[in-house]
Amino acid sequence: MVEIENSTSLRFDRDIIDKITDLLTDKDLELLIVDNETIQELNKTYRGIDRPTDVLSFPLSDNPSNMLGSIVISADKVLEAAKEYGHTPQEELALLYIHGLLHLLGYDHETDEGQMRQKEKELIELFGLPASLIVRNS
Repeated sequence: MVEIENSTSLRFDRDIIDKITDLLTDKDLELLIVDNETIQELNKTYRGIDRPTDVLSFPLSDNPSNMLGSIVISADKVLEAAKEYGHTPQEELALLYIHGLLHLLGYDHETDEGQMRQKEKELIELFGLPASLIVRNS
């Protein structure tokens, strides 16, 4: 189950979020939709990078509960990217969610040999989504 907390005015249909989650994991997770200021604070605190980013993932390792972790997505970045790349905010949110969820599941495009990019590409095609950031940059 995905617990969603949206502190912004971004509206979306959670159906695709649930479908992506159900396909990839049976664990619970949290999705937080925030503004650029909030995600910048988190990025600075946890990654030492003082600027907003599009998505952050916080896995819960060695957790006895069924909770996988948290994904934080910037609504501002969703809207910017959707406009820049010519697709809907719903599609961009789904792309960022896939990216964040794959990180929670242990994928890391910065250190792997293309496994995350390949899995992301498969999911994008399966759900009929436009190219994501990781695929756009490869």
